[in-house]
Amino acid sequence: MQASTDRIQVSHAGSLPRTPELVAANAAREFEEDGFTLKRSPEYDALLQEAVTGLVQHQLDVGITAVGDGEFGKASSNPTDYGAWWVYSFQRVTGLSLTEVDAFNEPPHRSSPGNIRLTAFSDRRDRQEFADVYADPTAIHTGRTATLFPSVTGPIEYRGQELVAADIANLQNAIAATGAENGFITSISPGSAARIVNDHYATEEEHVWAWAEALKHEYKAITDAGLILQIDDPSMAENWDAINPEPTVAEYLAFTRIRLEALNHALAGLPTEQIRFHLCWGSWHGPHTTDIEFKHIVDTMLDVNAIAYSFEAANARHEHEWTIWEDTELPDGKLIVPGVVGHATNVVEHPELVAQRIENFARLVGPERVIASTDCGLGGRVHQHIAWAKLEALAAGADIATRRLFR
Repeated sequence: MQASTDRIQVSHAGSLPRTPELVAANAAREFEEDGFTLKRSPEYDALLQEAVTGLVQHQLDVGITAVGDGEFGKASSNPTDYGAWWVYSFQRVTGLSLTEVDAFNEPPHRSSPGNIRLTAFSDRRDRQEFADVYADPTAIHTGRTATLFPSVTGPIEYRGQELVAADIANLQNAIAATGAENGFITSISPGSAARIVNDHYATEEEHVWAWAEALKHEYKAITDAGLILQIDDPSMAENWDAINPEPTVAEYLAFTRIRLEALNHALAGLPTEQIRFHLCWGSWHGPHTTDIEFKHIVDTMLDVNAIAYSFEAANARHEHEWTIWEDTELPDGKLIVPGVVGHATNVVEHPELVAQRIENFARLVGPERVIASTDCGLGGRVHQHIAWAKLEALAAGADIATRRLFR
């Protein structure tokens, strides 16, 4: 990871808006016989490479210094590719198939002391408290993609070698063509990947660890290529809302510890300096009144074997939590990647506000340990023109903060 040694480095959380050509090409792709894996073609692969190169150049042009592939290779059948960060994993492992019951239509599950389990998406507490809002398709994007959700019906093993190799090659070629210093590729955490119906493993812990054993191959491929690996793990925070009724914090941390240990197992032996971790409370545009407070999970986040930690800090539900760094010690050598531009509003942040947010963190942990970023991925969340305006404001705010912090 590139620390902010003489200026505030600028990155983003992963997903960026697809080009119109790539959106159209994805919409036209057909499924394999399994019903959820999208077919590839030489023509599509060539278009994808061209799109990634153009995307990296666009990032550099607006002032992003730590670039990514925008998750362009993680396609779903949704026109905007919203949700591709998750559904791509279905196409890279064995053991999945379409069944009548999936993560969206399964019956609700109730937890009890000593028996904590995730409930159905429709039974999440935020959705229950604002049932009328979530039932109104004009009011909120509920988070479901057009890609069908499979269930686990057999042993999970990694089969995505060709797909991750293509992601790596596309970004490496783009870096070489544009002169970017380095780049990152996102990959889902075991705890987040395992949030589908399990009809095979005897326990949920076995299910999570099976995903860890599979995904470690993807993690290694990315770091072996010399690229930055970003672990996407909204489940660390978001699962709190998915446990009904609300658990105690101690119960939740014990529940999450299993997923943390599985992730660290999958990361074992990989170069920590090439790993960053992204935590969020779910990027859908909901009320989020049932989000767990950051102070309860920040220490768990810092237990992930990574050098940098990305988290939401710009939206109205979590912006105030920058103050936890007054009492939370960031371990030596670690960096934070706070979101200082949001995905949850069409309002484009003023660069001065962005600078102030950066400076809040810099005063508490040191400017050299802060990389400015977005709360979550912007692809599929705001219009592409708004997304790029937000990234321009992000870079401009980082320039303002740099002049104040490194003068």
